[in-house]
Amino acid sequence: MCLGIPAQVLECGEYYARCRSRNGELLVDLSLVGQQATGTWLMTFLDAAREVISAERAVAINAALAALDAAQSGTTDFTAFFADLDREPQLPDFLRTEPS
Repeated sequence: MCLGIPAQVLECGEYYARCRSRNGELLVDLSLVGQQATGTWLMTFLDAAREVISAERAVAINAALAALDAAQSGTTDFTAFFADLDREPQLPDFLRTEPS
């Protein structure tokens, strides 16, 4: 299984960028996204950038990855990783039934 890991550009060259991710620094192939500005967030798979993402999305993905790490360690309370877990789930409008 291959997981996407967000990485932030620290320094960019023509074909590769030095980035920081949750796993430390890495050299990322930019073939699919082109050169990027310092500070840009990239979704990486196997040290290759596949997509430019927002900082907010990077935070959410890193929280989900931290939750996976916690689950492997036996944690069962995931509210620290997902801010919306403390609310009651809502059905989308098209699935709601009108009272008869």
